Amino acid sequence: MQLAINLLTLVLVVLAMFLGLLILLQLPKKEAGITAAFGAESTAAIFGAGSGTALTHLTRWVATAFLSLCLVIAVMTSRHTTARSTKIREAVATPAAATTTVNANPAAAPALVPTNAARPTAPAPIAPAPSAPSAPKP
Repeated sequence: MQLAINLLTLVLVVLAMFLGLLILLQLPKKEAGITAAFGAESTAAIFGAGSGTALTHLTRWVATAFLSLCLVIAVMTSRHTTARSTKIREAVATPAAATTTVNANPAAAPALVPTNAARPTAPAPIAPAPSAPSAPKP
């Protein structure tokens, strides 16, 4: 699953670069005035009679493929992450005693020796602070 996600991500990066190149290659409209800035010409551009060059059609198809691939990768990544976190939860939920092996011969088992942390220790002695001279000597 991770290999497919990585390959699709590589394809997505190539599509992003190609889409950027397509956008940079297109020429701006000749009538880019104040009316086009505020949307007066947008209805003619959207509902026109299929006007556009092959470059604009290719840009639309590449942009659609780019957005679709983004959605597919997002869904695949979320499913992969959910499956991985479920496995981790199951591994944590199993008790530690079930995963360890039990020695069949208790006489051969080593005796439990307390560690240094279990032994009581005496507190370290506190050294007296050096006294500072009260007046400097002349």
